[in-house]
Amino acid sequence: MKNPDRTTVTNLEDLPNIGPAMTRDLRLLGIQRTQQLIGKNAYQMHRQLCELYNKKQDPCVIDVFLAVVHFMEGGNSAPWYHFTEERKKYLSRKS
Repeated sequence: MKNPDRTTVTNLEDLPNIGPAMTRDLRLLGIQRTQQLIGKNAYQMHRQLCELYNKKQDPCVIDVFLAVVHFMEGGNSAPWYHFTEERKKYLSRKS
C-alpha cells in the first residue's frame, strides 16, 4: 500500500502504523484528525492513555505514537519498531 500524503490525509486509520485499535486509542486521547498529531509528545500521550485505561499500556504504543507524530511532522514513514531504540534511550535517561 502506498503511503498517504500527510498534507491531505484526514482519517487516522489511513496513517502508517495505525489500525482500528490505535485509532480508538487516539480518539480516546481526543485526537480526531491527523493534523492534531503535529507537535504531540508521544511519551505524554502514552502516560495519558495509561491513566485513561487505569492500566499500564505496552511501551510499544510509544513507538507507534513516535512513528505517527514523526510522519505527520514531515518525517519519512517508517514501521513503528524503527522507533524502539529511540524510546529505550529516552526512557533510560529518565530513570
